[in-house]
Amino acid sequence: MNISEAAEKYGMTPATLRYYEKEGLLPPVTRNQAGNRDFNDDDLNWIEFIKCMRDAGLSVESLARYSKLYQEGEETLVERKEILDEEYQKLLEKQRFMNDTVARLEKKLAFYENEIMQAGKVGARK
Repeated sequence: MNISEAAEKYGMTPATLRYYEKEGLLPPVTRNQAGNRDFNDDDLNWIEFIKCMRDAGLSVESLARYSKLYQEGEETLVERKEILDEEYQKLLEKQRFMNDTVARLEKKLAFYENEIMQAGKVGARK
């Protein structure tokens, strides 16, 4: 699969994929005889993983470090797990913050709904 097809499949631009490869988030992508990137299933799995992690807010640096360690092999399993665990903890904290914000907004919306209903009743009496 060429870079445009891979980018379109994941809702990205070819420039983003080139950037991710340049920054080390993606392992080096194989090239065809013409020198163009030829994404295979492993590459597509990496793109899907990276997109998911970036959409959740993981940093380029963290993902590049993880990718580098992955390419080094099994002796880096513990360090890779530590990176993912640290990012997981950060996401849980963000999730707690978001849940608190959602709860607060629900209360505000209920308040305004009540106020609007009250204003409607008052207006009808005039």
